[in-house]
Order: sequence, then C-alpha cells, then structure tokens
Amino acid sequence: MRPVSPHAIRHRRPAAHAALGTALLVAGLAVPAAPAAAAGPTTGAAVTFAAAGQPMLRQGSRGAAVSALQARLTALRYDVGGIDGIFGPSTHHAVVAFQKVNGLVRDGIVGPRTRAALDRPVVPKPRYTHPGYSVEADLTHQVLYLANRGTVVRILDASTGKASTPTPTGDWTVGRRIDDWRQSDLGLLWRPNYFHRGYAVHGATSVPTYPASHGCVRVPVRAMDRLWTTIRVGTPVHVYR
Repeated sequence: MRPVSPHAIRHRRPAAHAALGTALLVAGLAVPAAPAAAAGPTTGAAVTFAAAGQPMLRQGSRGAAVSALQARLTALRYDVGGIDGIFGPSTHHAVVAFQKVNGLVRDGIVGPRTRAALDRPVVPKPRYTHPGYSVEADLTHQVLYLANRGTVVRILDASTGKASTPTPTGDWTVGRRIDDWRQSDLGLLWRPNYFHRGYAVHGATSVPTYPASHGCVRVPVRAMDRLWTTIRVGTPVHVYR
C-alpha cells in the first residue's frame, strides 16, 4: 500500500467477531515450537492422497476426506483454521497456498495433481533466521511465511501489490499495529501491521490468487486473527522475490 494519510477511521469490532477470533485461536492454532515429523516429504508409510478413486474436494465438501486433508495441510504448516471436516474459506485458502508453493494451478480444488503433491510436497524454508518469530512475504509464490528460529511454522495465502503498485522488497520490522479496521486512502485494512511507511501486512476480505493490492500484503481476515497474537511491534519482516 502506498503511504496513506495519518487519519484513521476506527470501528469497534462486534462482540461476535471478537469471540470468533478467540474461538479460532483456541481451536488448536497455536504455533508449534518445532516442526512435526509429518511436515517433511513422506517415505515408507506415506500419506496416500494420490490413491485412485479419491473424491475431488472443494469448498462445500464435508466429511472424513476433508478432515484428512485438513490434518495433512496442518502437518505441513498451512493455515487451515482447524480440523472440522468442513471445506470452508480457511481450508480453501490453505489449499491455494499449498498449490502456490508447489507450482500447481491455483484453483483451490483438491484433484489428482494436488493429491499427488500432498504425498510428496515441496517443504519451504525461510531465507532468514531470527531468535524468535519473523515474517517473510514471498512475492513470487504469493504466500506469507511465519518463521521461528529458522523454521517455517505457518504458511498463509497472500496477495501482494499489483504491477502498478508493487510491494517494496527489503528488510524491516513491524513498527506499529492497529487492533481494528483501518480506513486508509485506498481501502479497508483489518488489523494492519505496518512495516515500512504505509505498507502493512493486514487482513482483507478479498485475497485473490494473484498480486492485486495497492502494495500491502493481504491475508484472509481469519488468518490475520490467528496470526495477531504471535507477531508484535519489532517482529522482523522480509519481503523478497
């Protein structure tokens, strides 16, 4: 996002919205201190998502197959939002992020190629190591990595600046945060974390599969709710291609 005026329109969050954010955090999305064994490429007793006859999964799907998908994505550190057997928006964005990292079509549908990749996935590594948490925006893959001491612990779907308003590359830290909606000159930002002038990592109601922002790093609103308590003022932010 290009530099914006310092005047912000603040809105009180509805109680239901705040409660939802709390419930999601309690639902098992605390960031693990170390990567699970399942996070690496599978060998031996491998996950068998590519087995013949498996159903196509997409938004609206429900059941045990969705729960298995959510468990696998969670083990691979994608921000699913919880394992509930319901293929909702958070699962959709997790699938899209997985497809981005693995060079697949970004359609949010779990078909044969995505299933095969789930068996032998690309496992991203952060470019930077810090004593605590850090954030890396990968402009090439359009994802956001939350890292901890040199390990990626969460992968979020993201949309960064379009060609006419690109996201600046560089190394910064979070300088200020707003725990609310902020009305900027170029749109609404949910819980923005400013890292360089008017540029921020923030929640948005629209996170397409391609670069579409005015320069900020957009992530889904609920993903920002889950990320909010982990990052803080001073958290390193790296933006690169």
